[in-house]
Amino acid sequence: MLPFKRILCPTDFSEPSYQALKRAEELARHFGAELCVLHVIPPVPGPHAFADPPLATSFDVPLFQQELAVYAEKMLKDLVSHQVSGEVRSRDLVTTGEAAAEIQRVAAQEHADLIVIASHGQTGWRRWVSGSVAGKVARHSPCPVLTVMAPAAAE
Repeated sequence: MLPFKRILCPTDFSEPSYQALKRAEELARHFGAELCVLHVIPPVPGPHAFADPPLATSFDVPLFQQELAVYAEKMLKDLVSHQVSGEVRSRDLVTTGEAAAEIQRVAAQEHADLIVIASHGQTGWRRWVSGSVAGKVARHSPCPVLTVMAPAAAE
């Protein structure tokens, strides 16, 4: 397990995920590990998902999904270039799917030794409605998971 050779850090471009990236970058620098920064794009449902019978529409779901991927790749590249030290070997990865399942899949595929993930600190009905990606990843991960708690809200 130690030393870590490959650390996976998923980001959703939120402030808590930037805090997790900062911790992942520190660990990668300390251990001389490669840092894989991942963004998961949720799948876009087609027009058939909203109507019965399906609506006739000119909305091109595959093209939209491709545009989302191009935009995410650019944002991820910018994030990594600004937040990850040049001393750390890093790669940015973009995939599409359900976030927790994709994070687990990529961790296994990349032979990650550690996942560093943000917890948004949701409780109550928000957690019940949206679920906890960090919790799902931690319960089913192929490797250890370090959960970085969201910073406390300013009062």
